[in-house]
Amino acid sequence: MVDQRYYGNLAYDQPESLMPSISLHDLQLQEVRVSRTYQILKRTLDIIGALCGLAILAVLLVFVVWMNRREPGPLFYKQKRVGRHGKPFYLYKLRTMIVDADAYLERHPELLLEWQRNGKLQDDPRITRAGKFLRRTSLDELPQMLNVLRGEMSLVGPRAIQFSEIEAFSELFTLRQMVKPGLTGLWQVSGRSMTSYEQRNILDCTYVLECSLSMDFQILIKTLPVVLNGAGAF
Repeated sequence: MVDQRYYGNLAYDQPESLMPSISLHDLQLQEVRVSRTYQILKRTLDIIGALCGLAILAVLLVFVVWMNRREPGPLFYKQKRVGRHGKPFYLYKLRTMIVDADAYLERHPELLLEWQRNGKLQDDPRITRAGKFLRRTSLDELPQMLNVLRGEMSLVGPRAIQFSEIEAFSELFTLRQMVKPGLTGLWQVSGRSMTSYEQRNILDCTYVLECSLSMDFQILIKTLPVVLNGAGAF
């Protein structure tokens, strides 16, 4: 059963088999145990999935180049993120924002405050025309298949956070970084951007503690309709 104190109405779009049954306090007391067999099978799935994803990306680039023909700036965007055991790596995305996106936030304190509070803007004026489509469908995430192929990420895992977000995850930071960050994960199929930092943290840590090949497949299957619906994406 879902702990409603933390998950509110998230239960409506999440299969019971995937919903966590553990409290924030209990998470701090758990021990991570992952079998070698699972690690090998998961890595095999990652490689196969990454190669398929990169093939799709090659086709998508034609569309993105055409859509961005009047938008100055690079095609790709990279940002330093926190990897397994806190090791830094560069995460790749298709650029969906104007070139001076960070400077734009500095010029608008109210937007900067919302960004610092939620890690996202619900109505982000920095997003380009093509970027709105890419974000709604999560296609801007496809370049992360390169991160998966390089072993920096996995298809399924906790969200790859920025170093500036570490404090928000408090004492559970070490736990959630015991595994590779994922392209999709438990919180992405449980409301995406509509979930709070605390809810994301609990969902990510629950995945770390309960991960299995069966859970990975369930999350991957659940990801497709979530992406197609664009629910909770902004």
